Formats: sequence, structure tokens, C-alpha cells
Amino acid sequence: MKPELMTGVGDFVTLHAAIDSGADAVYLGLKEFTMRANAKNFSLNEVKKAIEICHKRKVRVYVTLNSIIYDKEIRKVESIIKKLKDADGVIFWDLSVLELLKKYKIKPILSTQASVSNFEAAKFYYNLGIKRIVLARELSLEQIKEIIKKIKKEKIDLEIECFIHGAMCVSVSGRCFTSQFLFNKSANRGDCLQPCRREYIIKDKDEGYELELDNNFVMSAKDLCCLPFLDKLIKIGISAFKIEGRNRDARYVAVVTKVYRKAIDGEKTDLKELEKVYNRGFSSGFYFSIPGKDEFVNLYGSLAKEKKVYVGRVVNYFNKIGVAEIKVENSFKVNERMVIEGESTGCVEFLIERFHDERKVANKGEIVGVKSPKVRKKDKVYVIRKQ
Repeated sequence: MKPELMTGVGDFVTLHAAIDSGADAVYLGLKEFTMRANAKNFSLNEVKKAIEICHKRKVRVYVTLNSIIYDKEIRKVESIIKKLKDADGVIFWDLSVLELLKKYKIKPILSTQASVSNFEAAKFYYNLGIKRIVLARELSLEQIKEIIKKIKKEKIDLEIECFIHGAMCVSVSGRCFTSQFLFNKSANRGDCLQPCRREYIIKDKDEGYELELDNNFVMSAKDLCCLPFLDKLIKIGISAFKIEGRNRDARYVAVVTKVYRKAIDGEKTDLKELEKVYNRGFSSGFYFSIPGKDEFVNLYGSLAKEKKVYVGRVVNYFNKIGVAEIKVENSFKVNERMVIEGESTGCVEFLIERFHDERKVANKGEIVGVKSPKVRKKDKVYVIRKQ
């Protein structure tokens, strides 16, 4: 049986991008009680709409309630959980949430932040009513293999989920306190300002000497990428593969999801496709060894080989001839790759083979027709260019 491919989404644009790119499931956060509070996220009404959209396409939806919960918030959390009965599961960390999920008969999924690192811990949580566990990100492939082996041996109905792509946190299973200490913004409440991604020096306070390091980005880990060894993860029987990226744009979601969909289905893939979109360089994480100094970045920001450049909006779409009419705000030309994104469109990418009136360049202020897949009025239009 193939593992479930699940992708993080932050809004309806990325939701449709994930569905259209082959995700078996998506996971998304609410406006609060989520570990990606800075993403756009979804209101409760939007979650309901997202579930309807996904279920029509036979895609599962998991909702994250994976931040620390305080006593004064329990009633509010319960009022939220009551309205999530149609979700396929809720990802959580705080055990108060578990009791509420059991009360309302919603599938409980234990977050990676619980740091489950061995079979005995997995069995303990299973006995509490957990149906799926996102294992600690610090485990090796062999350690995961051993946990799954023991689960099968004891015939426990417990699913194992692992991350396969996306940002890595320098702290154990993401339980970081640096943002809280420096900025009073708690990572464990979803408000991380990512100070780990910045450049640091070590300074002698008495003499003022600065210590030169091999790499001043000493806390900024490269992104996890399991594509080169995905077959090994499939072979050991992991139930679900997770793509991190609820803060990423629709093209990132589309490209990464498509690549891993192909890999799971046994089709040929190319790492160069993943290098086109946001990344900090790639690492195998902890799957084969404890990361060393080469697993940390040496600059700030993305190493993506390509960038999206905004060029305008769709003002009309002619279904019969498959042509999008675009109000040009920045010039673009024939033979560039175009990306069109929208809340119902998701993310479509195609080569501009020609303009409808045979011109070669579209200039600012003009309205031009471009042969394209189905898009909608007000969709945003971009072209892809080299970084």
C-alpha cells in the first residue's frame, strides 16, 4: 500500500494547488492554536469550506491544534473542536486536546513536538487513544524501521507519519525558546520569528574580540529533502509522508507536491525541479546520521534557482477558446513560463507559446490574450525568471 502524501496549505490558493498536484491529504491551521500562526490560515467557516472542497476530490483534511494550551483557553478549544467533526483528524501536542478529541470522536494525531522516539513511547500514546503519531524528526531510518517492525509484531493499529521535505528546526522536534527569549514571541505558540535563520558572531565581552566561525549561520539548518532516498522510506512501511510549508506560496506547494507524487507512484523525478522553488539547500536530516556543520546554510534566505515576477491580473477568460485576457502591469514576452494563481484556480503553470494577436511582447498598460488552462477573473499573473 502506498503511503499517504500530505501537504501543508495556508490558504485556498495553496489548497487547490495541493489537490491539483496529487496530494492525498492536506493539513491546515486555524487562526489560533497552531504552530504556524504567521501563515494566513483558515477561519472555522473556511475550514468547513476547505473540507467540502477536499472531500469532493477524495482528499483528506487534517486540522492543526498543535500549540501549548493554557487553562483559560480550554473552553475555547472545545468550542473549536466541536466544529471539526467533519475533519479527518486533528494534529495536536497538548494532552488536554486529546481528551476533547476523544469526547467528540475525532481522529487524534500526535504532533512531532511530542518527540516520540521509541516503540514504548508510541505504545504508551496508542493506549491513550492515539491513532497516528508524527515521529520525532531526530530519528534515523533504522530507528523508524525498528519502531514500525515492533508495531506490526504486536499488531497495534497505529499509523506512523514522517516529514519528507521542508524546513528543519535547530531545536529538538521544534521545541525552541530562542524567539521567546529574544522577542517575547513563543515558537511553541506558533509565533516564532526565526532568529535561528540570522547571522551571528561570538564576542569576548571583556576585550571585545570577535571569534570568527566557519559559518556565522550556526543555527540555520538546510531544508530536509528525502527525494533521493524516498524508496527506502516507502520500503519500511511509513503510513504518511508529510511536506512542510504552510507559509510557502502556491508554486512551491504545486512543484514539491507533484515531484513527490511522481516519486511515490514510481515515475521518474528530478531534484532540479525542487531546486527551482524556495529552499535553503538540501539535507537528508537525521535519516542516515546526525547532521554536521555541512548541514547548515551559509547565507540568509532562499537558494531557489527561479523566482516569480508579478506581471498583472486576469480580467476575463474565454472558455470556448481557452484564452485568458490579462491586464499587463509589468512587461513579459513569448516563450516565458507563466504562472496564474487564484483562490479557485490554485496554481497553473505553462509556456507562453504565443499571444492571441501574434505580438511578441506585452507591455505595461496593455490587455493581451494568452492561451492558458482554465483560470478566473482577478487571478494574479506571474512569469518565471532565473534568479
